[in-house]
Amino acid sequence: MKLRRILGIALFAAGLLALIYGGFTYTEERHDVDVGPIEFAVEDKERVNIPVWLGAVAAIAGVILIALPKR
Repeated sequence: MKLRRILGIALFAAGLLALIYGGFTYTEERHDVDVGPIEFAVEDKERVNIPVWLGAVAAIAGVILIALPKR
């Protein structure tokens, strides 16, 4: 497979995932207080939203890259 087709498949898959899930979450851990052997940590969950238009553009671009004729 050529690089263009692999990139097209990756863009299409990423676009579909963005349309289905709408974003992703991650956990950020902070160490607030260290007092001797005692340590207090706080975990914050953050959500990153991916716009619907960006997922659609990525999926369409992936289809175009897959469908382009070979040279």
